[in-house]
Amino acid sequence: MPFQVLPHLHFEEIQYILHPRPVVMENIEKMINCGDPSYGGAMYGCPHCGNFKFVPFRCHSKFCPTCGNKYCIDRSTKMSFKLLHGPHRHLVFTIDEKLRPFFLEDRSLLDCLFRSVRSVIMELFHKLNKRKNFVPGFVCVLHTFGRPLEWNPHIHCLLTEGGFSDDGFWRNVNYFNYTYLRKAFQTALLNEMEKKIGPSFKKMKGAIYRKDKEGFYVYAKPNLCDPDTVVKYISRYLGRPTIASSRVDSYDGENVTFHYNKHEDDSYVEKTLPVLDFIQLLIQHIPEKHFKITRYYGLYARRRELDKTIRKAVDPCKHKIILDWNQWRNLIFLSFGYDPLECPKCKHKMVFMELYQKHKRVPLEELYEKAMAPYRCQSKGPPGKCA
Repeated sequence: MPFQVLPHLHFEEIQYILHPRPVVMENIEKMINCGDPSYGGAMYGCPHCGNFKFVPFRCHSKFCPTCGNKYCIDRSTKMSFKLLHGPHRHLVFTIDEKLRPFFLEDRSLLDCLFRSVRSVIMELFHKLNKRKNFVPGFVCVLHTFGRPLEWNPHIHCLLTEGGFSDDGFWRNVNYFNYTYLRKAFQTALLNEMEKKIGPSFKKMKGAIYRKDKEGFYVYAKPNLCDPDTVVKYISRYLGRPTIASSRVDSYDGENVTFHYNKHEDDSYVEKTLPVLDFIQLLIQHIPEKHFKITRYYGLYARRRELDKTIRKAVDPCKHKIILDWNQWRNLIFLSFGYDPLECPKCKHKMVFMELYQKHKRVPLEELYEKAMAPYRCQSKGPPGKCA
């Protein structure tokens, strides 16, 4: 049974027993209605034989297995376009398990994780040469889940093995002081949390310092030297969803069985949970609306002309080709081996004819006017003054 069927079968139980956050119900409703023709779609026609085909809109929810996978592909592609040509290091910044409930109860604290990682890395490179001001490029991705789907917020960071100075000089950095990273990250995060929570956090802060005397665990995977390897690594690891549909093994009406491999020894583990417990594990990882789980810092965030001289991992001339392959038509062809816009009768290419929204035809002229309105406003004056 497909994973997306579970929330549909247990919708009322989720709503009245689990009492989820509003953003969770919004995503579940989107997923349930994903591909429903009543919500609109595009009409295609074959100019050769006159056959018609209606393609319904998708929900675009990150919680939906289909749309979430497309979102991960788009996010990985966007990330790969920003990467510099050169070796990168993958760092994982973890926290003490006693701190996890704080982030679950107040999700605004998740911003503290990003700020702490940023401050630690920028300070690490600043110490290399304060006058030159070497700045690295790094991407931070928040994962709130572990392989067993428990609540485990941590930051994955893809960091350039080097920094670019203000006067255009690149310095390679092959050694990272992990003792410094562990202790500096611990201090930065606990200070950020104390600012956010207030004096009531001081007791917990002291207990954490006594328990984790060596700082929080910061794991570093081997450096990724080949640009193609870096791009593939992003797509496979940093851009992954909470759980792939292939990991859900069975559903008998009451229990869900899924599997994973342990981090420690890569041993195979099979787990069976009541369906509501399984759904509860999943929906806790749905982020709040407009919360950015991927953030760019350093060279990957600023827009200086000097920084544009650095060679990119993916040549800009290839961007359009890659983006074209990410279109839904090409993705379906790559995944399932057929062209969704090929006429099933005469095998000719079908062409776009009309767009429908909520059972209503939308003229192409109206769509054109809506699309061009922002650009016309910008040409007349500041966007804020546009009517």
